[in-house]
Amino acid sequence: MYPNVQAYDRGMMLSPDGRLYQVEYAKESVRRGATALGMVTEDSVVFVAHKNVQEPLAVASSLGKIFRVDSYIGATYSGIAADGLRVINMMRGKTQSHRMVYDETQSVETVARDMSEEMQMATQYGGIRPYAVSVLIGGIDTQPRLFEIDPTASFLGYRADAIGIGKKVAEDVLVKEYKDGMATSDAIALGVKIISKVGEGKLTGDNIEIAMIDKKSGYTTFPSERVAKYI
Repeated sequence: MYPNVQAYDRGMMLSPDGRLYQVEYAKESVRRGATALGMVTEDSVVFVAHKNVQEPLAVASSLGKIFRVDSYIGATYSGIAADGLRVINMMRGKTQSHRMVYDETQSVETVARDMSEEMQMATQYGGIRPYAVSVLIGGIDTQPRLFEIDPTASFLGYRADAIGIGKKVAEDVLVKEYKDGMATSDAIALGVKIISKVGEGKLTGDNIEIAMIDKKSGYTTFPSERVAKYI
């Protein structure tokens, strides 16, 4: 053990064994968050996310887990809700600025790279803390794409990915059942099946959210009645 290990626990400072404790705590917040998934299909990107509403009198529709970032880009998060909303808003601001200047949708990878740089800044300086969220960013530019950014600010492209408390269970199922080029409806059904298997409570049209991005319609959120058909 190193002496004064708590000194490295109080700020963004590497410990002698190369650890950033505050980043590790942020990753633990993500592991406790509600499960969200993203999948690339034959011609779209699909998001399926669970809304963990525990208050009996809460209005489930007031809690969003999947968000439109631009016409052909969407995102979902897991972790601390306030951090997730902050990251989503930053993402929207950057894509809107790009559209005003270039009159086009920014590429999905560029959006992911830009947000990775923003989140990385919070792992460098004292007096601030890392964003306690992982974010899935998906959309269509030349083809459907999906990226994950975690609290370390690393980003990586995926064909299918999961974040949150059910990540391990979801990844096990995705490895076995996800297929390249699968139909959008099959991907949605698989996502709902995984959320159900994770066991975060009874699923209804109000506590599970589904959205997709395709070339024809762009970003589309499913109403609760349409969501209920997959449950």
